[in-house]
Amino acid sequence: MKNIKVDFFSESKKWPRRIPKIKKITKKTINKMRSYFKDDHKFELNLILTDKSKMIKLNNMYKKKQSDTDVLTFITKNSNKNVGNILYCDIFFSIDTIETFIRRNKISIYDHFNHLLIHSLLHINGYDHKKNLDFKKMKKEEIKILGSFGINNPYII
Repeated sequence: MKNIKVDFFSESKKWPRRIPKIKKITKKTINKMRSYFKDDHKFELNLILTDKSKMIKLNNMYKKKQSDTDVLTFITKNSNKNVGNILYCDIFFSIDTIETFIRRNKISIYDHFNHLLIHSLLHINGYDHKKNLDFKKMKKEEIKILGSFGINNPYII
């Protein structure tokens, strides 16, 4: 059985009313994506629901970018014979950037959150988009998983 633990943290007043639905989406998405998670690993996921100012600081500090972004995923791996393989994953979501995107594209906040979550969970499980071929592979997986939830391809907006 795959060991996946999720904790939620809210750092913005705009998130709390949405947390119950976000928890349901997260649980369903992780269950649907269980085959992506390695059997011999433990996953400790922190979903940090934050805002634009925090994301700008994180993006500057870790990515050397002076801008906001909708999601950032940080992964720390720990392996030893006593605890096995553990991935500690912090996923930050910016409510401000998400709200701007959903207003501009007239889509559901929860569908967009699910897309960002799927994107981050794929990163946690080895997917990347640094090269164009890798981006196409990751995008294809995102579209497939979103489709299984009845969510349209977000790349044709």
